[in-house]
Amino acid sequence: MKRTTSKYILVTVSVSFLIACSTKKDTFLARNSHALSTKLNILYNGQIALDKGVKEVNDNTVEDFWKRLPVEKMQSNEDVPVDGKTKNANFEIAEGKATKAIQKHSMNIGGNEKNYQIDEAYLLLGKSRYYDQRFIPALDAFNYILYKYPNSSNIYSAKIWREKTNVRLGNDALAIKNTSKLIKDNDLKKQEFANANAILASAFLNLEQKDSAIVKLKLANDFTKINEEKERYSFLLGQLYEEAGQKDSAIYFYQKVIDMNRKAERKFVIQAYAKKAKLNNYQGEDYDLFVKKSKKIMEDRENRPYLDVIYHSIGIFYDNNNDKEKALEFYNASLDTKSKDSYLNASNYRNIGNLYFKHTDYPLAAKSYDKCLELLNPKTREYLQISKIRKNLDEAIVNETIAKRNDSIIYVASLNNSDRVIYYENYIQKLKSSDELKKLLEEKQKKIEGNIALNTAGKMQNDATPTQNGQKINPPAFALPSNNSPTAASNVFYFYNPNTVAYGKLEFQKIWGNRSQNGYWRVSAANTSDTNLANTDAVPQQDASKEVAVSEVNEKYTTDYYLKQLPKSQTAIDSIVKERNEIYYQLGVIYKEKFKEYDLAVDRLEKLLTFHPEEKLIPPTKYNLYKIYEINNPNKAAAIKSEIVSQYPDSRYAQIITNSKLQKVTASDSPEAEYERLYRYYEQENFGLVSERIDGLISHFAGEAIVPKFELLKAYNIGKTQGLDAYKKAIEYVADNYANSKEGKDAMEILKTQIPLLEKMSFSTVDNKNWKVVFRIDKYDTKTEAAIEKKLLLFLANENVEKLKYSCESYTEKESFITIQGIHSESYAQFIVALFAENEKYKINQPGVVISNENYKIVQIKKNFDEFLSLKKS
Repeated sequence: MKRTTSKYILVTVSVSFLIACSTKKDTFLARNSHALSTKLNILYNGQIALDKGVKEVNDNTVEDFWKRLPVEKMQSNEDVPVDGKTKNANFEIAEGKATKAIQKHSMNIGGNEKNYQIDEAYLLLGKSRYYDQRFIPALDAFNYILYKYPNSSNIYSAKIWREKTNVRLGNDALAIKNTSKLIKDNDLKKQEFANANAILASAFLNLEQKDSAIVKLKLANDFTKINEEKERYSFLLGQLYEEAGQKDSAIYFYQKVIDMNRKAERKFVIQAYAKKAKLNNYQGEDYDLFVKKSKKIMEDRENRPYLDVIYHSIGIFYDNNNDKEKALEFYNASLDTKSKDSYLNASNYRNIGNLYFKHTDYPLAAKSYDKCLELLNPKTREYLQISKIRKNLDEAIVNETIAKRNDSIIYVASLNNSDRVIYYENYIQKLKSSDELKKLLEEKQKKIEGNIALNTAGKMQNDATPTQNGQKINPPAFALPSNNSPTAASNVFYFYNPNTVAYGKLEFQKIWGNRSQNGYWRVSAANTSDTNLANTDAVPQQDASKEVAVSEVNEKYTTDYYLKQLPKSQTAIDSIVKERNEIYYQLGVIYKEKFKEYDLAVDRLEKLLTFHPEEKLIPPTKYNLYKIYEINNPNKAAAIKSEIVSQYPDSRYAQIITNSKLQKVTASDSPEAEYERLYRYYEQENFGLVSERIDGLISHFAGEAIVPKFELLKAYNIGKTQGLDAYKKAIEYVADNYANSKEGKDAMEILKTQIPLLEKMSFSTVDNKNWKVVFRIDKYDTKTEAAIEKKLLLFLANENVEKLKYSCESYTEKESFITIQGIHSESYAQFIVALFAENEKYKINQPGVVISNENYKIVQIKKNFDEFLSLKKS
């Protein structure tokens, strides 16, 4: 009986098991069996793998707080495998589990899914693909849920994940449309509502609609229960308000991150402190409170990994409060932490450079900018801006050095003899102190380098390779001792690194001993004899060299050394004064035009006026001061304007300020297009039209970078119409006022090279083989021009034995020359003049003038045709 009962029970259990395993039978047992197996086994393990993968992604994601944070932590990776394979093993496991659940436990009976866990499997499948950044397959999985399981409990989650994927694929407008509809038509849970608004914020940011993004991000921040999201959303809101220039709102959201304290990641809290320190203007009690709070943050052991950021933010605080020494101290402290954040190091060097620049310590500023540029991405706008400043700084350094030297010489030259001696005695005392300190530092550095070299040599001794003589040669050191700078490059030239040099000396002496410097230093016998000889003479030679060195050093410690270098004649002193004045003017223009450092520019230009410079520098100096004061001091601008107009009414500066004698021009095109058009007129010798338009265009585009090009073109045009003297003045104007532009440098080169040669040109009476016959006419007298051309054409048709040609050439703005060219003798030219004066058939009322080609060039350059005629008559 018992056996029969057992058989029945076994059969019943077996049948039940078979029914439960079937995916084709819609029974209570089958549905719940497959659901439980899917949920508690396959999906459970898949979810664990997914969570591990997400944690790994988050841990490997480095937040870039220098840029606007993304709404979602996961960064898009461009290195997606072409074959579509997964990059993360955990996501591959999760996807495999989801696929297994779908394949083995799906109960699609009559077009309906009976396993209520399959939608969870598809959601897991989509998520694993999403985090593996295979967004199109992920979208397929989410869409399948929406298509096949419209009544699923995960329907809202599936829709939210689908729109997250659309945002990743760049379908921002579609994501906004679908998510807005989801929020409007459904009563979402708080976290779902937060997630949906976060998607909208991300899409709006991608479309650069920041105001809409802020509204949605605030909602997401208010409704999310996840601290990691709260810290991110609050920090991002602070960044967005900071970009919009709303400092108070930005500080409010940064403070929210700080108030989260241990609920937020420490790096977010520290970065929020740094942002707040940058934005706040601490004064009075707030200043003292910030100092105390900063000290507390620095001393907190928990903040040690973030000291680089903390020191940098405190440096910015002191920088904003004009405390140079404290700011430099903390910027350098930040660099000393050897931070892995290259942009933070670059920012430290940039800010240090700015501090030195502001205090006119240009060599140190240049060094800091150089280090900053090494760390910046060359493709960024910031790199281009700093490299431009750095390039311009070279010119400022040279000019400031010359200015300081000349100021010193002029000052000492103005003293009497006894005061000069006292001045140099004080200087020598400072020099001695400085040299002693330098010597102590050098000795200390040598000891440090020697210790480093000895320690390195000791470590490498065990790895030495024996030579034929039994000596040991250490293998090449692939890791040389690094410099103190955290940014020291590994490819620095060997002899530029004192550590490697010291180490090399020790290694050489250890292997080869003391060898003399001859061509056969490896030969020991020769080396021994040479060494003995060298040792014999070593002491007297060293003593002699020491005496010479002492005498050289001591010479710098005597007042005579400096006094004999002072200029003696008044002419030499006047030359130095003139150079000093020109340098001060150039410095003022550099600071005004290139650096926009108006305070420095005003300082140099106002000092220049106190030096009572030569007359030509006063109007441009006052004009530049006027342009600066227009920006920051209208009352002074009005006073300077009055001085220029009253004292220099005929100058170009007065005309520019009052807009007198300048044609009003409305430029319809860009500055470049207007310049190209005007330059074409110049090439076509339409000099009158150039003269009419160019002053108006210069006034219209005042302050733009293209103005020096217009000014140089104007100088060329003046040269073509008014002669050498006017051309020289116009070129001097360009060289003086735009000294730091390419056009200003070109003008300076013309003044140095071309103008002196042109000024030396004079009329020649030497026999010449090339001659012209010239008729001077009014440029706008078309009737006379037509009459002369008619006679010339008749002559050339009947009498043109030598195949002569004629042309009409501009002389001045009001006059032109009609010239007959190709004449090879003066006598024939005289014959032609007589023919046109006496022969009724060819008679021309205007007198013809015979002139050689060389003299004609001089006439055109100097516009001195009347002088030529006077010389010819005499």
